Amino acid sequence: MQNKHSRRYALKSLSSGFGYLAFASLAQQAAARDNEGSRLAAKVTHFPATAKRVIFLSMNGGPSHVDLFDHKPNLADYEGRQTADSAVASNKGLLPSPFKFARHGQSGQWLSELSPNVAKHADDICFINSMHTDLPNHSQAFIQMHTGSFQFTRPSLGAWSLYGLGTENSNLPGFITLNPPSENGGARNYGSAFLPAVYQATKIGTNQIPEFYAKILGIDKEPGGPLKNMENTLLTKQQQRRQLDLIRDLNVHKLDRDVYHPEIEGAIESFELAFRMQDEVPGLLDVSSETEATLNDYGIGNGKPTDRFGRQCLLARLMAEAGVRFIELTAPKSWDHHFQLQTALPESCLATDQPVAALLADLKARGMLKDTLVVWAGEFGRTPYAQSGTGRDHNNKGFTLWMAGGGVKGGTAYGATDELGYAAVENPVHIHDWHATILHLLGLDHTKLTFNYAGRNFRLTDVYGNVVTDIIA
Repeated sequence: MQNKHSRRYALKSLSSGFGYLAFASLAQQAAARDNEGSRLAAKVTHFPATAKRVIFLSMNGGPSHVDLFDHKPNLADYEGRQTADSAVASNKGLLPSPFKFARHGQSGQWLSELSPNVAKHADDICFINSMHTDLPNHSQAFIQMHTGSFQFTRPSLGAWSLYGLGTENSNLPGFITLNPPSENGGARNYGSAFLPAVYQATKIGTNQIPEFYAKILGIDKEPGGPLKNMENTLLTKQQQRRQLDLIRDLNVHKLDRDVYHPEIEGAIESFELAFRMQDEVPGLLDVSSETEATLNDYGIGNGKPTDRFGRQCLLARLMAEAGVRFIELTAPKSWDHHFQLQTALPESCLATDQPVAALLADLKARGMLKDTLVVWAGEFGRTPYAQSGTGRDHNNKGFTLWMAGGGVKGGTAYGATDELGYAAVENPVHIHDWHATILHLLGLDHTKLTFNYAGRNFRLTDVYGNVVTDIIA
């Protein structure tokens, strides 16, 4: 990373050297400004990477692993029996999964009947059945899944990834989050904390208001599109450029006086990025040019339960193609099934199974799955015992997530929970280990990817974490 003096010199040189760019296009001028001394410039990894980008499918609410990917037939033998947690008033005894499991692919991976489309990709998926995290509360677990810490405000996984890699497309944000939840930590889950602000995510939509107007259906539900203020109707491009140049000169002058002011540096780069985004983002978010077959594959269509998440998955593929480093999607339905598991869990699966399978198939057909790491994860799992008779409680001691592509060994199931699916007992993987592994696949050593703040070198994994080498192809 550049020191503060060279950084300030680069910005000052850019400010005084605009005349040399007078005959270049506005886009070329903006790109030149960004590439010279930019925090977002592409960086050399610690070692060769197998993944260039990440698509993180965030299943907020805690999906029930024992009803989806962690087959526990022994639960049927103990139905109704009390567990070690019998002191919990809502414990109604052990509850066998009401859903059928079967083996899929040449690898024979176990999946329940609720994921028929994802099951077709069993040989590309690595299931980690021995995940565990520190607390069974949504907010803390969700924040820890994203930042490594539930106690303190820390940079998110996406921010650390962008900080370590830089961007592949200077006209787009390197980190985008679609439909992030406002609860369970809100912006902390995609923020940059003490990292420079340029590494935080660009948010598009929320999990409460539908974010994508349906151009492909001819329905303009949200005038202006999912990302507001992408056009300046008051100034021409040339006038905007002159305005930004003036603002930049003023900001660089302040930097010259202060010597070091990361907030001003972040503002300078954010203004430039926003200017460039005007040309590229509108086209990126428009899926009207996609074929009808593609839209059907993703389950996109008015009234379909897969429509909303299907749009997000399709946009994730488009963003990955365009060079966005880290893309996070949040499921449209919560997986927090304390009650009515037999009807509520199928609804959550119905909304996501087809779009996720289409994304995997699309990436694979385009030759992108090999260097795109797709992650499917919730903040924890569910208990093998029933809560209130019809649902399951939170379980942080053992749960399942899966990854595909990006150098992961497909067709494998790593680790295991006990015979009831309650606690990780074989090759347990903590959140810190998982984060270390993701960074490793991106070519980054989690012990060396640090940022000095308040007199200490911080990292995503704090002082913990071991790369799970057995799941790397």
